[in-house]
Amino acid sequence: MLRVTLRGSGLPTVTVGSGETLLFGRSPHAAIPDGDPDAAVRTSALVLPRCAPHVSRLLGELVVGDEIARLRWHGAGETQVSSLFDAPGGARRVTVTEGMSLLLDEGENQLAVMRGRRGADGSFEDLTIVVDVETSTPEAAPRTRPDLEDDDAGVTAPAPRLVPETREWFVALALAEPWLVGTDDYPRPPSNREIYERVLGWHGYAWNLQRAQRVDDAIRSISALAFGPRDDPFRAGAGRAQNVRFAVGRRTAEVRLVTTDDLDRAERAAARRNVPPAGA
Repeated sequence: MLRVTLRGSGLPTVTVGSGETLLFGRSPHAAIPDGDPDAAVRTSALVLPRCAPHVSRLLGELVVGDEIARLRWHGAGETQVSSLFDAPGGARRVTVTEGMSLLLDEGENQLAVMRGRRGADGSFEDLTIVVDVETSTPEAAPRTRPDLEDDDAGVTAPAPRLVPETREWFVALALAEPWLVGTDDYPRPPSNREIYERVLGWHGYAWNLQRAQRVDDAIRSISALAFGPRDDPFRAGAGRAQNVRFAVGRRTAEVRLVTTDDLDRAERAAARRNVPPAGA
């Protein structure tokens, strides 16, 4: 695992870890990907204060992997990168231009953007950015026992769940079943008809789910609980319905609104109900 810290005189200090990306420049927020929610979550942007107006809105993209840190330079002007590994004999300095990528050495790396900062008197001075790359081994944080006599100390509450054996609970099972059983590398969301047949087979009563609107209403309720109001894809109003259903099915399994134990419970109940009477 890597920890990469970006700092400098007059700059906020930002630290990112493996699997994360940091964009920096005069106004880098526009470069955050908006079509891929997962990529957007892993990407952060840092505005460099007092940048000269001729500095590119996106200067650099710092991509941190498990073992390497890669700098992709997007600035219209060139920059000098100095790496101080095994200094002084091993010190190196390279010039990076737009579109180039560079693997950063472990330790201190300095980026110098020529005339990249506006001074107090209106003149321009070099902008120096320090990027520290270090290996880290995360330590488990010690768990503190709450003082049960303290009125402000509360016990951990259970995560939101669906009420078992309700319409939404059965629909969630049918919707998330491909992810719960893990039989497909790229599961597809079940159709309305498949959801209706699965619920009917488990419960014997399907709440009029043969009507597509009933299925959609249940999936909307499940989505609101799984994502919350801010990230609910139905509230966003973008994307095809099948893509939204895929996202809801996967999220339902990920946040454990229903579990493999719930699926097993439904299967066993259906098996008991369908056992023929003795002597038949």
